[in-house]
Amino acid sequence: MVEATLRPHGPYSLALSARRASDATRLARGRTLTALLHANGRVEEAAARQLPDGTVVLRAQSEAAIEQLRFVLAVDDDHTPFLRRFADDPLLARPVRHLRGLRPIRTGTVTQALVRAVVGQLIKSGEAREIERWLIRATTPKVGRLNAPPLPEHLAGFSPAQLQRFDLPARKATTIVRLCRTLDLERLRTVPTDAVGARLERERGIGPWSVGVVCLEGLGRFERGLVGDLGLLKLCSAIRGRWVDADDTAELLAPYGEWAGLACIYLMAGAARGLVPLRLNADEVRRARVKARYAA
Repeated sequence: MVEATLRPHGPYSLALSARRASDATRLARGRTLTALLHANGRVEEAAARQLPDGTVVLRAQSEAAIEQLRFVLAVDDDHTPFLRRFADDPLLARPVRHLRGLRPIRTGTVTQALVRAVVGQLIKSGEAREIERWLIRATTPKVGRLNAPPLPEHLAGFSPAQLQRFDLPARKATTIVRLCRTLDLERLRTVPTDAVGARLERERGIGPWSVGVVCLEGLGRFERGLVGDLGLLKLCSAIRGRWVDADDTAELLAPYGEWAGLACIYLMAGAARGLVPLRLNADEVRRARVKARYAA
């Protein structure tokens, strides 16, 4: 067993960052997180806990798994420049002040981020996470209570029809199988973000939102926002006082530049806590959505 004790670069809260990070591959409880990771050609269990003084203690079976866990937790990615730059932003000022230790927890593999991106298109996050959980549990090795993060080979051997058994529409199942068979997804972590976006967006079934999920959660890049995200559409509508479309969310994120992905996380987390100024409440947003649908 290998143990590493480190102090994260910049403000960091594991409890805040991992609050909704539990899935088929990991379990987050308060200041602790346990995950299965791929290291040294095998599946290893790794765990992290944050002490009251801010120090993070990592434990795993190998140094390689420790390095993987550091990436998943984003402990080395100091976002202090983001906090400083947008400290007086009209929308982000309060989220930045109250949630400064928040960083997005990343998936154990790029393949898992791709699955999450495809499954989650245009459906509620809770429903998407449940389908993702079924899919991973049916296709990857299990160790104890958890399953390994998927790699392309775990899904490439299935037909789209087989994946449809997990409530996955035919189009989404076809996209996942095709990309797992034709792309070296894990290698994308070595490719520049713009090149990743250009390559993925050439594929049927992949749009700006899916690219944003892959970049943010699979590659650990902050510059791609979640354009068209359903939650962001609702938030943007509440901010602007009318039902919006994906182009409006792109416009909302444009001022945040290379921090657009992280800005998404802070905006949505802040709105959930009443920290973002809104013109409409949730019921008014629903009514605006219905009105826009009938007017179309």
